Amino acid sequence: MRLEERQQQLDALLPVFRDLWHPQPFREVRSPWCQDWPNLADELLALADADVVYLNNDGSAALALLARHVPAVAEIAALAELPRQQGRALVVQRSSWAWEIPGRKQQQIEAFASASQCGGTSVIDWCGGKGHLGRLLALQWQVPVHTLEIDPALCADGSALANRQRLSHEFLNINALTAAEWPKRGQHAVALHACGDLHRHLIEHGAAVGVARFDVAPCCYYRGVASTYQSLSGNLTTKLTRDDVRLAVTETVTASARLTVQRDKEMAWKLGFDAYRRANSAGEYRNFKPVPAAWFRGGFSEFLTLMAGREGLPPPGAGVVSEFEANGWRRQREVMRLSIVRHAFRRALEVWLALDLAVYLKNRGYVVELGSFCERQLTPRNLLISAQLG
Repeated sequence: MRLEERQQQLDALLPVFRDLWHPQPFREVRSPWCQDWPNLADELLALADADVVYLNNDGSAALALLARHVPAVAEIAALAELPRQQGRALVVQRSSWAWEIPGRKQQQIEAFASASQCGGTSVIDWCGGKGHLGRLLALQWQVPVHTLEIDPALCADGSALANRQRLSHEFLNINALTAAEWPKRGQHAVALHACGDLHRHLIEHGAAVGVARFDVAPCCYYRGVASTYQSLSGNLTTKLTRDDVRLAVTETVTASARLTVQRDKEMAWKLGFDAYRRANSAGEYRNFKPVPAAWFRGGFSEFLTLMAGREGLPPPGAGVVSEFEANGWRRQREVMRLSIVRHAFRRALEVWLALDLAVYLKNRGYVVELGSFCERQLTPRNLLISAQLG
């Protein structure tokens, strides 16, 4: 399917189901769709804990469950399914290139490099940190590499690693958002998980100056979005708030048991406080300020007292603490189940965002491919935009 065709179909379908993916169960005691599809809500609320974990982690399975109640959403599944870009064997056999890189990150870099192909006079490694990707490409393609990175300490560490292997690998300690002279015409721009405005600026500015090739794996699309996402490729029907855009990248590789327990506890305690705040104020949800990690280390009574004091609410009486803690855990259980509906649309929203970037490049004369460069178990942010100037 052509990029424009996929974009048009997905852009027409997503608004139809906005009432399913836009409401946030954490903020709303009951999302409005629960009244429209009561059987769906009942099925979700009755799920066993193991099924909740599975469906929140597997968007395709969540979409299939949703389609049993709302058959039309099945069309979304095909549009959100993208091909795996064919990888090429890496010629670099030296393990020394991967010095200091954690195993999962090394595998991501190697998968990205395998799915890319050399296409410029030199490489600009955008927001490259210590330049691990750039270092591998310098060895793989035997071309000069420039890694652009705002953190001087990362530049210094990366330069030392490159010098150990005597590579033509220069570090540019520059803010990517104000880098007027980079990338340069004829370069090959690569970006592995550059966030939000960082990857958008690379694509817009790079296309304007005539970058020869892009290989970009976007991440955190919501970074730099003030309130509403501004499409690059045209006037699209789907309108996304910052929270909608954030939803697209909330999928993570399964967390450890310890982190899962901590996440559930923090959510339950916040929801318990939310219930207390609603009972002592206007009754509406208000955004949370960041909560210090230390506040979760004591008991719920201490947590509730600290939160109430910060929000200017009366301190909780000893007799109501257990009531609001139980309320929080009950809401946590419901939120995890009702959120499966939102999570079913995560991949479709991410593909819509990536298509916006891909079609933008196609409109500017690039031959563009959009696919995945690795399995989602390695990283859920596995979409790769590859574009060669025609």
